[in-house]
Amino acid sequence: MSHATTTDVQDDRPRTTPEPRTGGLSSRSLPRWAPLGFAAVSLALGVGIGAAAGWHSRTQWGLLAALLFLAISYAVTTAVENQRQAKDRLATSVVWVCFLAAVVPLASLLWTTASRGAERLDGYFLTHSMAGVLGFEDTGGVYHALIGTLEQVGIATVISAPLGLLTAVYLVEYGKGSLAKAVTFFVDVMTGIPSIVAGLFILSIMLMAKIEPSGLMGALALTILMVPVVVRSTEEMLKLVPNELREASLALGIPKWRTILKVVLPTAIGGITTGVMLAIARIAGETAPIILLVFGSQLINTNPFSGAQSSLPFYIYEQYKVGEAASYDRAWAAALVLIAFVMILNLAARGIARWKAPRTGR
Repeated sequence: MSHATTTDVQDDRPRTTPEPRTGGLSSRSLPRWAPLGFAAVSLALGVGIGAAAGWHSRTQWGLLAALLFLAISYAVTTAVENQRQAKDRLATSVVWVCFLAAVVPLASLLWTTASRGAERLDGYFLTHSMAGVLGFEDTGGVYHALIGTLEQVGIATVISAPLGLLTAVYLVEYGKGSLAKAVTFFVDVMTGIPSIVAGLFILSIMLMAKIEPSGLMGALALTILMVPVVVRSTEEMLKLVPNELREASLALGIPKWRTILKVVLPTAIGGITTGVMLAIARIAGETAPIILLVFGSQLINTNPFSGAQSSLPFYIYEQYKVGEAASYDRAWAAALVLIAFVMILNLAARGIARWKAPRTGR
């Protein structure tokens, strides 16, 4: 009896069919290749409109195509899907446009330097100096400048790396009170100091002490620029080391200095090395301190402690200032060598960071 009653009650319930949702997510959606299609149409329209309007700058064509890409993406997505998806696609499109706006100039610079520099770059160019070579002659090389850059950057690294490392260790492990705050403040200020200021500081010391220009003076100016970068990067890497590792070592009765030496620094060595490499790449292209302090030389000078030297940035500036076709070719080739030097340092830094990274697998 109760079973029948229950069945009757269930049968008497009104049955309603769900209404289709119109205010939520639309069932229609654009294909995955839609952004590529929007980009192709926008590029074609941008080039066509720019050519019809008489614009000769490809930058103007690109900016117009970017604006058309944003407008077309939003309009088509609104018509096919809904306004919510259109806003999402618009935000994604803005990110892609900003990314391309940042990458395209860099890629264009790299391509121009590689194409112009490769015409003059060869074994002769890397193994000969400019001794006795006139500006209009299609001879000479970059050997003396390459030696100067390696020695000056090497000296700056030998001074800056331990100084910056020890300063960062003090700030993270021992620094408390007004002294640590003062050091942090000056490191932050020195991080953004112009290179010409560092050169003028060393130049004033040279004038007061009557010191002759040399590669060492340029290396000291580069040291001023490199130290804050090493301090800041090393400090951040040391902060990433878990405190549990320090506490476990101290709980075993190991002194703090030994804990730092055997536990903290080995854990952060990958990031510290990366920071040092990036700091080297940052100072390798400085020109102003070298012009003030090293004076440049056409001859090969392997002694950075006596006499004028050259460097790759100074060599590029010097050759461009000559104003001859042959000197322009040498400047582009030297620029390619400098870019290759910086890229090698960055790749080495990434490789060391990956090699020294803590293993996360079980």
